[in-house]
Amino acid sequence: MRMILAADEKWGIGKDGGLLCHLPEDLKYFKEKTLGKTVIMGRVTLESLPGKKGLPGRRNIVLTRDPDYLAQDTEAVSSEEELWSTLTGVRQEDIMVIGGEQIYKALLPFCDVCYVTKIYQDFDADRFFVNLDEDERFTRHQLSDVITDEKSGIKFQFFKYVRE
Repeated sequence: MRMILAADEKWGIGKDGGLLCHLPEDLKYFKEKTLGKTVIMGRVTLESLPGKKGLPGRRNIVLTRDPDYLAQDTEAVSSEEELWSTLTGVRQEDIMVIGGEQIYKALLPFCDVCYVTKIYQDFDADRFFVNLDEDERFTRHQLSDVITDEKSGIKFQFFKYVRE
């Protein structure tokens, strides 16, 4: 199982139910990494997506406490047990956890790889991810040089954290 996220300098991942900023190159990277995969997200993350529906070209699973939750182009599961049952037969490398905070925290123990876009700015986030730089179980691998977004001037970089 893998995770993908963008985090600011303090490992913030969201603010007011949405992304910290709009980085087209990061969104393109996210699409490349998740297309054709099974993506797992929470209800709040789903409802922050365009049209409040599943992402095209992916199997979308929403982990929610509401057993009656319905959303277009998604499968809802209301427990981790139901999630594991739903994922039977899916290769671990084809599963991508895409947020939010509670889902990341619940599923991090099952993930061997985390793709992290490090944003070199502090956005005063209200949702956070674990600081993987301080987690001895993970080794960081640089995947890109520092990139500067043309429109906003925000600097960011792609990394891959691998559980040892």
